[in-house]
Amino acid sequence: MRPVIGVVSDVKPGSGHVTHGVTEKYLFAVARGAQTYPVMLPGRLSDVDGTMSETAVLEEIFALVDGIFLPGSPSNVAPEHYGAAPYDPPLPSDPHRDVLSLPLIRACIERGVPLFGVCRGFQEMNVALGGTLHQKVHEQPGHFDHREDATGTIEAQYAPVHEVALTPGGVLAGLAGATRWKVNSLHGQGVDRLAPGLVVEARADDGLVEGFRVKDAPGFALAVQWHPEWRFWADALSSGLFASFGEAARARAAARRGLKAAE
Repeated sequence: MRPVIGVVSDVKPGSGHVTHGVTEKYLFAVARGAQTYPVMLPGRLSDVDGTMSETAVLEEIFALVDGIFLPGSPSNVAPEHYGAAPYDPPLPSDPHRDVLSLPLIRACIERGVPLFGVCRGFQEMNVALGGTLHQKVHEQPGHFDHREDATGTIEAQYAPVHEVALTPGGVLAGLAGATRWKVNSLHGQGVDRLAPGLVVEARADDGLVEGFRVKDAPGFALAVQWHPEWRFWADALSSGLFASFGEAARARAAARRGLKAAE
């Protein structure tokens, strides 16, 4: 059996109903790029009847999965989680996703469960571990506008547009076989203060952190601000990221099977 990867879902209204969903490109990259089986984790349902504690919900998730993937989203982490005031009018948010993703990130790291974050997932990891965000990077002095051109085609929006410097000797530089790499850019928010214990793996030329890993995590725990899921097979770094994530999930799955057999 392939390892099972829990993919955190967005929660949003749709046609008069509440919808839980993940854009297909993320599921495809987790399935094909990591060679694992993705299952969507609904955020809002974690305590829908008021009887299950956060700990109980996490225990059930970890009994099911061999890794966690945090995809991108049009929504943002609510500023209250990093001590900031919301913009007026507020920017798009998803409080039901926050309720699941933030404690799930901390629990993954404590348990050594493989964890991979992209875009919003990158920002979630920074916030969950004590960092803060710029709510509008393009308004910060000295920073570029990292948003996509919304008038362009999807292919144009996801095309590589700027380079990042990969930390020599880091995980990303090792996967790329280089210390510079060109990436796409589709984010309005970004790291302000990096959380303690995170190690920079990539920076844009304006200094904005674009990739990090959790220094003392017992398992794979890495995130990038760009979108490696987009046509991952055509980019060596992207395919390497998903392959490494899959390898970590397979190692955890094997360890879990061995533990169960011993019991």
